[in-house]
Amino acid sequence: MLVPIFRRTGGILRVVLVRRSEHGVHGGQIGFPGGKREPADRSFLETALRETHEEIGLARDRVKVIEALPPVETLTTAYRIFPFLARIDPPPRWNCSDEIAEVLEVAVDDLAKPEAHGEDLADFPAGTGSRPIPFFQLGPHRIWGATYRILRPLLARWAAGTDVAP
Repeated sequence: MLVPIFRRTGGILRVVLVRRSEHGVHGGQIGFPGGKREPADRSFLETALRETHEEIGLARDRVKVIEALPPVETLTTAYRIFPFLARIDPPPRWNCSDEIAEVLEVAVDDLAKPEAHGEDLADFPAGTGSRPIPFFQLGPHRIWGATYRILRPLLARWAAGTDVAP
């Protein structure tokens, strides 16, 4: 999974998120580009780069990997995610596969606003009951789960001016 950051005209730091198409296990959810490892992938980074290109058309030569981030598991499906923080040169237009309904270029400042932070009780399968789930709310989009847990620690780093795109 790739955590792409960049700056467009105006200098605002942005992170690229995708809204998945309604079909599939994570249908309609907001996340990062990326997906399952295939036998031909030599590493998790190779998977992240391949999947990002397939899902949103971001070519590898537009990506500069900063670092591997700590692995994260999804809450409902127990998928283990291996995210990579990367500076990108975004294309003039995103080229989405049918797996992606929309690409969101989210201003990091919007994620840092207190009013973007919330928490709700959520029910999970297998009789585990309700538990509090933190999230970011950006307009109609709720960012939670693994995506939230990847983004949350990065906000402090970005606020301090580290790991920012040129």
